[in-house]
Amino acid sequence: MAKHPLWSDEYWLLLIQLYLRKPVGVKPLYSKGLTDLALELHIPPQFLYQQLFRLRQLDEPRLERLWQKYSKNPRRLKQGVERLRQMKGFGLGDSFYDGVELQESFERDFRPIDAQHSSLMPLHLILILDLYFRLTPSTMVVETPEIQELAKLMKLQPKEVVDVMDVFQFCDPILRRDEFTVHPLLDSCQEIWDRYGNGNPEKLAAEAAQMKEFFK
Repeated sequence: MAKHPLWSDEYWLLLIQLYLRKPVGVKPLYSKGLTDLALELHIPPQFLYQQLFRLRQLDEPRLERLWQKYSKNPRRLKQGVERLRQMKGFGLGDSFYDGVELQESFERDFRPIDAQHSSLMPLHLILILDLYFRLTPSTMVVETPEIQELAKLMKLQPKEVVDVMDVFQFCDPILRRDEFTVHPLLDSCQEIWDRYGNGNPEKLAAEAAQMKEFFK
């Protein structure tokens, strides 16, 4: 696997700390701890996920030495991590966006859409769109169990999920709704629709299933 331009071997300490967090082992892609570290380092979760597997396999002598030095000594590991985070420039990856269109979106997916909808992130919209494709318009109501379940997982009100689904109906070319809407979420929903709505729904479902780990 190619090395990410912002990766530093000093970051292995952060991954060792994450790996040892209970339950010990490789953390799910988009789990809260892994995603938070990705946002902190400006490095996509997918890359850190692969690095965790390397840590599990200890595929290089230097990794084995690091593991032996830090994994059995929590105090030394904590001091090393604290020292790393105090370094000047730690976590500042201004070059992250240079020519990396695919990876550029990952940070935006975990930021609030705007001040008016501070509880909603593009990540929420992706999960709602996944459910949207498994419902019919008549079942996109707060009483639907699947909507209540997803809202509970994401710590939203069912009505918020239904409101987003209503906006997605304006993005859906199959429904061809003639009404005009100026809903403040329309641009954000349209962007998510353009990314996923015309693609393979199985691919969206697989990615959404992984993204749900963020809320667990």
